[in-house]
Amino acid sequence: MADEEEDEGPVVELGEETPVEGQPLARIAARLTWPHEKSRIVEQEGDSVVRTPSGPQTLSDVLESVDETYFDSRQTFVDLVRDVIGNGPVETE
Repeated sequence: MADEEEDEGPVVELGEETPVEGQPLARIAARLTWPHEKSRIVEQEGDSVVRTPSGPQTLSDVLESVDETYFDSRQTFVDLVRDVIGNGPVETE
C-alpha cells in the first residue's frame, strides 16, 4: 500500500537537460577533511573545475585570490571561496 501512496504524488516536468560545466563548490569541499592548508587543497583538488556565476574556473585559480593559507573548517573554506567567485546563477552552455 505504501507504493500506491508514492505513485499518487504530483508529476513535475523538469524540461530539457542543460549541461553545466564544472562541479558545485560543496561537492569539492565534501571530499576534503578539515582543517586543511591551502597548499594541500591545491595539490589534491586544484585541477577540479568549479561552477561560478562568471563561468567555470579551476579551484587553483580561485584559491590564488584567497588570502588565507589555512582553513579551520569546511564552512570557512566555502565562505572564503564564495567571496571570490560570488553566489548567483551559473552560466549554462
